[in-house]
Amino acid sequence: MGVVNVTTDSFSDGGRYVEADMAVRHAFRLVEEGADIVDIGAESTRPGAGAVSQEEEIDRLLPILRALRNERIPVSVDTMKPGVMRMAIDEGASLINDINALRAQGAVEAVAGSGAGVCLMHMRGNPATMQDSPAYADVIAEVRQFLAGRVAAAEAGGVARERISIDPGFGFGKTAEHNMCILRELKEIGALGLPVTFGASRKSTLGAVTGRPVGERVCGSVAAALLAVERGAAIVRVHDVAPTRDAIAVWLAMSGQAMKSTSELIRGMQ
Repeated sequence: MGVVNVTTDSFSDGGRYVEADMAVRHAFRLVEEGADIVDIGAESTRPGAGAVSQEEEIDRLLPILRALRNERIPVSVDTMKPGVMRMAIDEGASLINDINALRAQGAVEAVAGSGAGVCLMHMRGNPATMQDSPAYADVIAEVRQFLAGRVAAAEAGGVARERISIDPGFGFGKTAEHNMCILRELKEIGALGLPVTFGASRKSTLGAVTGRPVGERVCGSVAAALLAVERGAAIVRVHDVAPTRDAIAVWLAMSGQAMKSTSELIRGMQ
């Protein structure tokens, strides 16, 4: 899953693709590098980020979704807002990637009435406050319990289980130690029996581990994605598609496996 941030303040590439034509070109570039799906977000969810209005989020997303709709590119939209979810699905999005796990009023209904897939993510707090001294008694158990509860709520609201994937929320309301524990024990998240999405690309925990600034975290990001796949992740959300895909291809070849297409997974979730 290749990242397209249509934002002014994302931690890695805020402002680079805020213009629709640049975002569309970037989406095509990611597909050329091997992305099976592009994840488009118009509201930054970095620690400390402020909210964006629904109207502004739609204005940023709409021209990009319309430009990609007829290009046979599976598109995910990263949003917490039910109104944006409905618009994105109407414009052909295959997946709603919700860091708030459909907790907003009307979010479950927005997805349930469609054929789109949904990714439910764990987050402690919200982007503005989530890194204010996060604490857990048992981070794996608490993340699993939360995700199991949100899956149950989505199913109860009419979202078929085969349309759901889960994300443990690396970097969302967690310390570096919590994040490394999640990566190490990712199979425990997968034990819920649903496809796991994992996103550590360029995040601050990798900076803490490597000592590298955000623009120099490609190698650390590739390593984290590869370790996640080794531990059962079905989808890895990355900024640097080509090196990540190459690393996974080598690991799969060593293991006697073939690269599976995320687009096939998304079609299966619809």
